[in-house]
Amino acid sequence: MSETETEIRFDTKIAVLLRDDLAAWQRLNVCAFLVSGITGGQPDLIGEPYADADGTGYLGMIRQPILVFQGSREVLTSAHTRALGRGLPMSIFTSELFTSGNDRDNRAAVAAVPRDKLDLVGLAVHGPKNGVDKVLKGAVMHP
Repeated sequence: MSETETEIRFDTKIAVLLRDDLAAWQRLNVCAFLVSGITGGQPDLIGEPYADADGTGYLGMIRQPILVFQGSREVLTSAHTRALGRGLPMSIFTSELFTSGNDRDNRAAVAAVPRDKLDLVGLAVHGPKNGVDKVLKGAVMHP
């Protein structure tokens, strides 16, 4: 295989875990916010800008696949605990954020609740593949 045909492999994984009782619009909204948190905290995950054949430029995107999972409230709580224990970069989304309309109020809503009382509806993690797999124990791929 030539260098341009060589398969690109990643040592890390990005995964989003969504609570399985969310409405479709909520799942999409939460997923978008969570991924923005991962890239905001780790801008080196963004690849080079794109351009079409006419030279029109487009923003770069995350360089590796993002896997989306779902699970119960209990699976989310356990995943949150395991991610914290492993020190993995993580973004979270709580149910209170559905009623907030801006970043300041979102941060205040999370800050008002102790860690073990967060009503998590989603989280995203980035880290070594085996570590992320262990964090997601009990979750299933999103359909």
